[in-house]
Amino acid sequence: MDQMKLCQSCGMPLGEQEELYGTNADGSREEDYCIYCWKDGEFTSESTMEEMIEFCVPHMVSGNPGMTEEAAKSMMFEFFPTLKRWKTM
Repeated sequence: MDQMKLCQSCGMPLGEQEELYGTNADGSREEDYCIYCWKDGEFTSESTMEEMIEFCVPHMVSGNPGMTEEAAKSMMFEFFPTLKRWKTM
């Protein structure tokens, strides 16, 4: 079984849903990033990893009943450094 494709900036699951993938400057599908993080060949925001985590916490909590903001933040601080965008940080 293939591993779930994740956005390499925010960690959002991408799967095979075409509309979730970002776009390159030539309009082609960007395989590594979601539409919320990557559009027309560039990042949609120049945030730090910490700012991205703060932005993602409410989405993680709302998508995972029973998860606290503290737990979400802790998980993301462990996970985000493994994503392509943040590996060099």
